[in-house]
Amino acid sequence: MTTYDIPTEQWAQVVEAPGGPAVYKKIPVPSPGPDEVLINVKYSGVCHTDLHAMKGDWPIPTKIPLVGGHEGAGIVVKKGSLVADDIKLGDAAGIKWLNGSCLSCSFCQQSDEPLCQSALLSGYTVDGSFQQYAIAKAAHIARIPEGVDLEEVAPVLCAGITVYKGLKESGVRPGQWVAVVGAGGGLGSMAVQYAKAMGVHVIGIDGGNEKGESVKKLGGSAYVDFMASKDLVEEVKAATPDGLGPHAVLLLAVSEKPFQQATEYVRSRGAVVCIGLPAGAYLKAPVFDTVLRMITIKGSYVGNRQDTAEALDFFQRGLIKVPYKTVGLSQLGEVYQMMEEGKIVGRYVVDTSK
Repeated sequence: MTTYDIPTEQWAQVVEAPGGPAVYKKIPVPSPGPDEVLINVKYSGVCHTDLHAMKGDWPIPTKIPLVGGHEGAGIVVKKGSLVADDIKLGDAAGIKWLNGSCLSCSFCQQSDEPLCQSALLSGYTVDGSFQQYAIAKAAHIARIPEGVDLEEVAPVLCAGITVYKGLKESGVRPGQWVAVVGAGGGLGSMAVQYAKAMGVHVIGIDGGNEKGESVKKLGGSAYVDFMASKDLVEEVKAATPDGLGPHAVLLLAVSEKPFQQATEYVRSRGAVVCIGLPAGAYLKAPVFDTVLRMITIKGSYVGNRQDTAEALDFFQRGLIKVPYKTVGLSQLGEVYQMMEEGKIVGRYVVDTSK
């Protein structure tokens, strides 16, 4: 039987007070409960949610002190007494946003476990993956296929699963068109690829030439630069063959304005799917137009366990290539600064050994 030499202390990024900053320091290594596993986190993606968690600007309270992070890829090194035999020490596993749920409420029983009222959220209500050893409920870990690169797969554990779920929720079908707002960012770069892999044409919407080049390189059919556009609504519509606009819109933006524009360019009977969570933002759409054009406006949260398996399968088959840059865990503060300034293209991954 495989055994691991687990230290008593580890390096982590800890938010010690609301508003931050995160402090790089040594903390004790936790021990898993009966239904939990301890994962030696090798890499963790950095999500915009992690910045919100540090700043404390969402209406859901965070635990303090807090170890952020919810895209952790690593190895199972210890497990609780009630964990099933199909999880073995040495297995590759991922820590997702949904760290655990009750598994018995009406939502959990209908595969909507992210909606569980007792849900545990990694890097938000429980400590997450910005540490070398992290705890997760065994029932909710991502089962990472053998041989998959842990560094590259880390961002799929939130960004990939989330946009894949959003595409499913949108109802968009092969041969149709989807507009991805925020297409040059971490979530957007994967949304473009998942949509392409599902046979859907993508219109990327973002700001700047660098992001436009990234969108087209990843398989986008068209790109609209909101910073240069004189009439964004008409340009998005014109990007579709019949000029009627995309069948669906995925809103991944971190500012409010795109949420107010989307219904203007989505085609009739189209769906506007809200995924990004700009702090304090509101949705607004004209009732008359929404009714007569039969527009659907909905939210999409994170994926369930089956969505996770499907999203990872796309990745394992080589259909998703994550555009990422890796830095040491000690440099997390610099990544947050770039996020604040809107300078990130793709995704950042932190290496917990540095």
